[in-house]
Amino acid sequence: MHPYENLPLFGTGLVLAFWLIAVHSWMLLKPAAAQSFLKQFPRNPFLGQILLGIGLCWFWLLIAPPGMGKLSALSMELGEFNNVKPFLGIAVPVAIFLVSYSVRDFLAVRALGVVGLMAASPLLESAFLRDPASRLLIPIYAYALLTASLFWVGMPYLFRDAVTWITADQKRWKVASTAGLAYGVATLVCAFAFWRGY
Repeated sequence: MHPYENLPLFGTGLVLAFWLIAVHSWMLLKPAAAQSFLKQFPRNPFLGQILLGIGLCWFWLLIAPPGMGKLSALSMELGEFNNVKPFLGIAVPVAIFLVSYSVRDFLAVRALGVVGLMAASPLLESAFLRDPASRLLIPIYAYALLTASLFWVGMPYLFRDAVTWITADQKRWKVASTAGLAYGVATLVCAFAFWRGY
């Protein structure tokens, strides 16, 4: 079994809940700092390179060749595309360098999309075929993350437009922040109430 398939619903739910609560609490308590960060984020090349490195290294671990000890722990079968893994093992490090060096516009948003695409899989696996109906909080978030990440990679200017729209009205900002915080609290409550043992 792949390590993703052994992820506990309870532990994954706690991580997601704490992440949502932390981020949206910051957005509510420090709106000026949060809005300033989000407005500058799309054109932050340093954060872009860090996030891209994380995302592509994560992907490389999924296609790592066997026999590399702990580096091969996350390696997964690609079915009929399994023969492409050696090529990808070389192409991914080259892509990390070339993209970081040559792509400057909205690199941070594209890189965030890559990380989002990678993070969705363990979230979905942790809730796959588990009993509590409340587990759907995790897949719903994961599919929303997948959809947003696809747009961030392909049309990163939409991230900038969304930030511009949501920061233009403080009521919108508070509603979005409160909704995210409530989702995190609901996930935390469900984790302790229903997901223990899963």
